[in-house]
Amino acid sequence: MKRFGASGAGTWRGMAAMTTAVAAALIMAACQPDRPATEAAADKPAPAIDTTPAAAEPAAAPAELKDVIERDPRYLVGISYPPGLDRYPGLAAAVRQYGEAARAELMQAVEGLGNDKPTAPYELSLAFQQVLDTPGIVAVAADGSRYTGGAHGEPLVARFVWLPARNEMLTAQKLIVTREGWAGVGQYIATQLHDAAQKRTEADKLPPPDAEALLKNADKMIAEGTAAEAGNFEQFVPLLDATGKIAAMRFVFPPYQVGPYSDGTQSVDVPAAILRPLVAPDYTELFAP
Repeated sequence: MKRFGASGAGTWRGMAAMTTAVAAALIMAACQPDRPATEAAADKPAPAIDTTPAAAEPAAAPAELKDVIERDPRYLVGISYPPGLDRYPGLAAAVRQYGEAARAELMQAVEGLGNDKPTAPYELSLAFQQVLDTPGIVAVAADGSRYTGGAHGEPLVARFVWLPARNEMLTAQKLIVTREGWAGVGQYIATQLHDAAQKRTEADKLPPPDAEALLKNADKMIAEGTAAEAGNFEQFVPLLDATGKIAAMRFVFPPYQVGPYSDGTQSVDVPAAILRPLVAPDYTELFAP
C-alpha cells in the first residue's frame, strides 16, 4: 500500500513479549477510526497487500469472518472483524483476504526462524472497523501492525469502500481514470501536507538550518508520495453530508509514503468541489454538487 486539512496518526509501540490478554488489548486499541495522532511504524513500510477485487465481485457465498486469536511461544496473532459484513459478500471476501494475507506474511517470517526462538514473539495485531454504513456506501477501516523483529512493528493500513446498490468495490483506479485527474488531487494534498509539516517544524522550534533541511526532506517525500498515480491514493474513506452525498474524501497515507517514520499515518480531506469534476462519470452522482 503505498493513503479539509492534514493530520498525523498515533505512535505504535515497540513490541515485547506479551500474554494473550495483552494481545487482546492490542486488538481493541486498534479498533478506532482515523484520528489525528502519531502512529509508530516499521523501519521499512509493510509489504503491499492488494485490496483490489480480482473481478467484478461475483455473488459468492458470504465470507465467514471470525475473530482470530493465536498464541505460540514464537508468535501472537490477533485479528478482529466487525459483525454484519456478511450482508455484503464481496466486501466480506475482500476484508477476509486482507486479514489472511497479513497473517500469511507473519507466518512466513515465523517459518524463516527455523528452530530459533525470537527474543520477542513475532506479533500481528489487526482490527477491522465499519466506519460507514448507509444504503449507498459502506466503508471499513483496517488498522494494525505486524512485528517480525527489529525496533518497531510494520504499520498495516487499508480502507475498503463498498457500493451496495452496484455490488462493487470503489477503488482509486475506478474513481479517477486519468493521470491529469490524480495530478489535481495530488497537488491539493501536497499543499495540505506541506502546511502540516511546516507547522510541526515551527512547533518544534528547531534552529533555522535544521528546520529548513527537515522541511526540504518532507517536501521530497510528499512529492513522491502524491505523484499522479492511482496507486498513491488507494486508501480513502468518504465523508458524507446530511443527504448521504460525498462531501469530501479522506485519503489516508501510511508511514513513509508522504513523511518520515516519526510523522506516522497521515490523512487529508479533499472536498467534493475539487473531486467531482475529476471523477469518472459513473461515480459523479455519489458526490455533493
